[in-house]
Amino acid sequence: MEQYNIISHYFPLLQKKQIAQYKMLYAIYQFYNDKINLISRKDIHNLYIHHVLHSLSIAKIITFLPQTKILDLGTGGGFPGIPLAILFPNVQFHLVDTIQKKMKVVEEIVHQLQLKNITLTCTRGEHIKDTYDFVVGRGVTDLHQFYCWSFPKISKTSHHAIKNGILYLKGGDFYIEVKKLKAKTKVYDLSPFFSEKFFFTKKLVHIF
Repeated sequence: MEQYNIISHYFPLLQKKQIAQYKMLYAIYQFYNDKINLISRKDIHNLYIHHVLHSLSIAKIITFLPQTKILDLGTGGGFPGIPLAILFPNVQFHLVDTIQKKMKVVEEIVHQLQLKNITLTCTRGEHIKDTYDFVVGRGVTDLHQFYCWSFPKISKTSHHAIKNGILYLKGGDFYIEVKKLKAKTKVYDLSPFFSEKFFFTKKLVHIF
């Protein structure tokens, strides 16, 4: 099985255009990763499991409705925003990061993938004044700091089966961080959804 096929294995209802976009990701990221460190260069061969599929694991917990507004705060190399934007073409994604070099490359990647549902801003999170249904993140900072940056930007009107809030991908022992939060949380274990060892310790934290 070619690496990109693992995406359609876990998400079998993909359209041909989506499959083609996921297939393009490896060559695109390999090209730009030689110029700027979007992800660890040692990890580029694990792009589909460690980065693309990990980003898409959010979709095992929630299916975003059309016109949902998502803020990817601290997107880095475009994760989890870009893989999610391919999966949900009718959802609006706003990718934000402070590192201008990375954001310029992410802009090129978005252009090559022809993703019309992504906007990009190079700024600090506290400068974003809009509100969103969900704020997503992956390995940006500790949960309390991410909560402080994100929670004022959450719209109070929910339309999904789970309440609007933060969806944060974490691994390892982070329950002390969860206890410090002055908010309701639910932790989802991702290992039941995927057979790869990478997911054995991976969680999705919903803060609402």
